[in-house]
Amino acid sequence: MSNIIYRIIDEAHSADINIVNEPFPVYGRMIPSLSDGKWDYREVLFPAEEIEEMRFPDENYRYHEMIKDHAFIGAYDGEKCIGLAILADDWFKYMYLDDLKVNAAYRRMGVGHGLIEASMALAKERNYRGLYTIGQDNNLNACRFYLSCGFEIGGFNSRVYRGTKQEGKSDIYFYKEG
Repeated sequence: MSNIIYRIIDEAHSADINIVNEPFPVYGRMIPSLSDGKWDYREVLFPAEEIEEMRFPDENYRYHEMIKDHAFIGAYDGEKCIGLAILADDWFKYMYLDDLKVNAAYRRMGVGHGLIEASMALAKERNYRGLYTIGQDNNLNACRFYLSCGFEIGGFNSRVYRGTKQEGKSDIYFYKEG
């Protein structure tokens, strides 16, 4: 989409970091595997009766508390923020993509890819090697999206949700260098 502008969200536009989370389909799971130091994966699609929608709770981010170690990139259609990437400084050579969201009406139009490109540019500007992020294994759309943007699987955590409402899920770590 050529009319979408990507820019750092400044204090004057700080309310834009709280765009609403919207539902997404949960229809399968990505199962990574490590063999001889190389990551691979397979996908398991759920039967039709197990497909559901999920929506993450809204975060209520606080710009003034976060700005010291975070950066915010907005995707704008005119003055309306329709996509968001939140990046956190980290101690190693990858900047952490803490959150990425696109308004449902703008999905599958390249907005997410544009946010990743803008995030990579910021990471390079700050002398990072690239980006890393985490996707839940049952958010197959997100996992596929990161791979389509050139991320590679770099880790897996099967214990993170034990004892929580999200038990049974795992986190996949994705890395992109550039």
